[in-house]
Amino acid sequence: MSEIKETKAQRVERLKREKNAWEHFDEIRAFARQGHASIPPEWLGTYFRSWGVYTQGDGVGVVGGKNGEGKATPFFMVRIRIPNGLLSSVQARTVADLAERHARGVADITVRQNVQLHWVTIESLPEVLEALWEVGLTTTGACGDVARNITGCPLAGFDAHEYCDASPLALELNGQLGGNSEFYNLPRKFKVSITGCRSWCTYPEINDVGLTAVMRKRLHGDEVGFSVRVAGGLSTDPHLGVRLNAFVRWEQAVPVVRGVAELFRESEVLRQNRERARLKFLFLQHGWTADSFLAALQDRLGFALDPAEPEELPPDIHRDHVGINAQKQQGLSYVGANVLRGRITPEQLRTAANLSDRYADGHLRNTIMQNLLIVNVPNEHAGRVAAELTAVGLPVRASAFARGTVACTGSEFCKLALTETKGFARWLTEELDQRLPGFQEQLKLHITGCPNSCGQHWIADIGIEGKKLKIDGQMVDAYYFCVGGSVGEFASIARPVGYRCAASEVPDAIERLLGEFNEQREPGENLRRFFARHSNEQIRGWLAGELVAAVERDAAAGPVPMGVEG
Repeated sequence: MSEIKETKAQRVERLKREKNAWEHFDEIRAFARQGHASIPPEWLGTYFRSWGVYTQGDGVGVVGGKNGEGKATPFFMVRIRIPNGLLSSVQARTVADLAERHARGVADITVRQNVQLHWVTIESLPEVLEALWEVGLTTTGACGDVARNITGCPLAGFDAHEYCDASPLALELNGQLGGNSEFYNLPRKFKVSITGCRSWCTYPEINDVGLTAVMRKRLHGDEVGFSVRVAGGLSTDPHLGVRLNAFVRWEQAVPVVRGVAELFRESEVLRQNRERARLKFLFLQHGWTADSFLAALQDRLGFALDPAEPEELPPDIHRDHVGINAQKQQGLSYVGANVLRGRITPEQLRTAANLSDRYADGHLRNTIMQNLLIVNVPNEHAGRVAAELTAVGLPVRASAFARGTVACTGSEFCKLALTETKGFARWLTEELDQRLPGFQEQLKLHITGCPNSCGQHWIADIGIEGKKLKIDGQMVDAYYFCVGGSVGEFASIARPVGYRCAASEVPDAIERLLGEFNEQREPGENLRRFFARHSNEQIRGWLAGELVAAVERDAAAGPVPMGVEG
């Protein structure tokens, strides 16, 4: 009788059952002493991930590899977990020092408020982890089949219009879920967002659990609680979170999120296929509804949640927090700097840390738009802080294209990417600034290097997805266009329009498209509305400069591995 071979899902599930890698730092120390060759495959492919560590690609991406994954190098990407984006000046300097000493000066702010280091060797890894622990940071749970970094509004406690400062809940949830062995072995990644702001700047719609503050009237006075959405996510099967008919009181927030995590953990049906293991697939493939999920959650909690209250959905607005803006604390402002494509240097991090100490109280914030804020700046010093940030390449006044651009890791470091994204993002924004000077419309231009949507192209005004094209016998980077994605009041998944072109032609295509927008827009019309009233054929024709037939997105024939989004 022939031996039955394990599926990929079965192998990963077996490895997770056999070992909680968080309990084996001693093995990481041993690998560091003995060198990269001593690391077994189960660590490289599975166990390191729960430590926030991924193997780094060879710069080519998925091309040249096999089974849908590119070649790995003897270097690692190390993701630092920063709950709610809360970062002190001491922590920022530590990250800067580690980037300089161990990561060739490369650090990236991610779409989940983390910071990623690259080029880290196994010999350096224990030192990197211990240095982070000394300043209250960790990589634990920043990757893997665990609860990822808890995101929250970076202006929690400072925003004059917020319902509440929800950062204490975010930190409590981070303590209960992050690094907790109870949640070490989930079917896949599990993402949580909680915000008390009115603009939903953390995109709760695309999280496994998204809590958004809401107010309800009571005889004894107004009460702040939360709406709850579940099963949001992007990747190759985008799905906006489903709102449950529930009002979550402040003291219920942590039990509710834990309850959802426990339901996810115990969903054996989600452990059968790695590509269909996220919480959203209960709704997409297994017949769950908002009502059935709420019933299961309340059974788990042991108490009923009150019915949902009406909520005020945020309009289409920038949520990047760039610029000098007043806080609710009189006489204080926050200064938000644009970090183009999220890449930040040790010098820039140190400058921001030093400015926060010199002119404020040593507090910084990361945003999911990959930007950096200094908070609690006295108004009289805000201009000087802005000028010094701008002088080191962190502009506080940025163009619409620089402000709106988000880019994933790309083939520079990611083994799953088809295209290079970080350098491309810089070049693209510079080209668009030259071609369309003074363009002021709020624009979300998201770049993702493969179908996994780590660059969140499904919720962008213009989202471009990395592909490959053969031109003159050579394979070149290319991008497929989607338009009209949105969150908030008009939440929707961007629609593919059937146009693909070489990366070198993307500025031409976007210039033509935005030129038509400038000429044909109705009074007060934004990009979302403009795209909504035009057909795919029209938009495709503007992108191409002529009427062209639609092309397929060329989705991979086989399963697509999950990416390394932050």
